[in-house]
Amino acid sequence: MKDRLDEQTIALRAAREFADGSVVNLGYGMPGLCANLIAGDKTVFFQSENGMLGYGSLATDEEKDYELINASDQPVTPRPGMCFFDSAAAFDMIRGGHIDVVVLGAYQVSERGDLANWGRPGRPATGMGGGMDLAVGARRIIVTMLHTTKDGGPRIVKECTYPLTARRCVSLIITDLSVIEVTGDGLLLKEIAPGWTVAEVQALTGADIRPAADLKEIQL
Repeated sequence: MKDRLDEQTIALRAAREFADGSVVNLGYGMPGLCANLIAGDKTVFFQSENGMLGYGSLATDEEKDYELINASDQPVTPRPGMCFFDSAAAFDMIRGGHIDVVVLGAYQVSERGDLANWGRPGRPATGMGGGMDLAVGARRIIVTMLHTTKDGGPRIVKECTYPLTARRCVSLIITDLSVIEVTGDGLLLKEIAPGWTVAEVQALTGADIRPAADLKEIQL
């Protein structure tokens, strides 16, 4: 069986998309790892819908302070200049279009960039949280996820069969096999995991992908 990228590496690739000085919101799970993977010469202002801006990396066991948590209940570290406000102000930032990038996990993404990430049929869901606001309010949505389900089924599909979070919102999909851009002409395979071929990735994808003219291995 061929090697796939691990979650840390997927998050590292996503973090490369953050411009210096950008405001970024990180979703639950794998996206949260991005906070630990910012280059030292880059400043990124992480925003959390429970009311923080400018926090640092996820806290270690020794650093944990449960009065300083992100919207996923993960303890985070303080940084000079970080600020606090109520969740209403946080959602004003989101709904007002002031978030440059949001990184979210997903159960499914369609070939048009439709996002399904808050519930699965037959399984109880606690609710979508701020996912719908983030999906439609941010300037750019990046999805980080495994390319296939535990059963080997595709997560990138022609049509989402799970409850939708938002339509046509995803710009970039980063998986353990690929970096795929969602374009008006379909899914463009920009980067591929080392040792994998386009045909092998296509076989695990439920929608058509076309390789970019400058297709390359995933760059870190």
